[in-house]
Amino acid sequence: MDQNETNSHQPIPNEEQETISGEHNETTTDRGLTKPTTSKSKEKKRGTTVIRAFIAGIIGGLIPVAILLVLLANGVISFHTNESSSENASQEINGTDPDIITTMANEDADASTNIAEASEAVVGVTNLQKQSIWTNSQEAGTGSGILYKKENGKAYVVTNHHVVNGAEEVQVVLSNDESVQAKVLGSDELTDLAVLEIDGSKVDRVATLGKTEGKKVGETVFAIGNPLGIEFANSLTKGIISGLERSVSIDTNGDNVADWVTEVIQTDAAINPGNSGGALVDANGEVIGINSMKIASTQVEGIGFAIPIDAALPIMQQLEENGEVQRPFIGISTATINQVPMQYRHNVVLPDGVESGMVVANVDPGSPAEDAGLQQFDVITKIDGHETPTILELRKYMYSETQVGDTVELEIYRNGEKQTVELELTQREN
Repeated sequence: MDQNETNSHQPIPNEEQETISGEHNETTTDRGLTKPTTSKSKEKKRGTTVIRAFIAGIIGGLIPVAILLVLLANGVISFHTNESSSENASQEINGTDPDIITTMANEDADASTNIAEASEAVVGVTNLQKQSIWTNSQEAGTGSGILYKKENGKAYVVTNHHVVNGAEEVQVVLSNDESVQAKVLGSDELTDLAVLEIDGSKVDRVATLGKTEGKKVGETVFAIGNPLGIEFANSLTKGIISGLERSVSIDTNGDNVADWVTEVIQTDAAINPGNSGGALVDANGEVIGINSMKIASTQVEGIGFAIPIDAALPIMQQLEENGEVQRPFIGISTATINQVPMQYRHNVVLPDGVESGMVVANVDPGSPAEDAGLQQFDVITKIDGHETPTILELRKYMYSETQVGDTVELEIYRNGEKQTVELELTQREN
């Protein structure tokens, strides 16, 4: 049965129902009677219906407009022209001021505002060394760096210490492939940071430095650098922040024993050889970290580390202004008890119950340690009441809790007897 047949058998309503049938129409009443109606009569009714609908539409449209005007007049709702103004209004309602980000001086250089522009502020860094007295300097390694400041005709690049370590000459390759000579203003082994100075006349772009604080695990980041050398300059790899405030132990003197701990950002963005010193940027193109290292193992994939920009900035400032990082200094070299060679073990005497500490291997002449009377084979167990089983723990306490000029108290054992030694921390001389 088709639709027309279905409709023809529907019950007749009690109210009048119009049906159009050619030129003449029939109106079916509740009595079952029909009467003919003319087309002219029908058109008159349709015109009346249209007018009524038009008037109803006008009235229906005026009502919400009137309500909206009343709400606006009473301040119940408001409009903002863009997302930024909406955010500022929200901050005003909450009684807080918008964050103000202080940027580095950049003179006539443009600050990066997106990822493409951030990549223009990432440069190549070439470490040149002489292989012999008879040859010219040759490339010993390459890395990356970040143009972070332009001032007084000079431009400044931050990179890793290990990128420029041992260099007799350093060259910086700009994003336009032009190479310029660089001067190493300062380098710090513990934080693995170095600052370079170059002629700023050819620098048109500097990076915008962001903040690590407030970042969350899972946020998108990009690693920018020169993997495998200048040939792949300004390569971008994409990943996420895999972890924040990671503590990584490192060996700074090559004795295969960790003697420093650095806090880093963990990311799965690919960081390959040559990326060291490059930028880790967020989705806005702001630098939040300086790429430093990765775990290289066949069993590991996607674990790279970057120095947080918040931690790097004060180091960069000291290297730029002083050429070094000023840290308190004792003047000793040490070894853990189990590192002492067997032929010297008889010189290390400890009472029962004392199983850890740092054995003094050497005392620097003219150092605070010598002035305080420390001797070879003394075993240091505490500094200001804090246990120091390794040089790592001693450094962590000194570099975070003390400063040059402070006096500290060392608990030591000499020939099995416990003693207390006080010494004044000084600054290490170059």
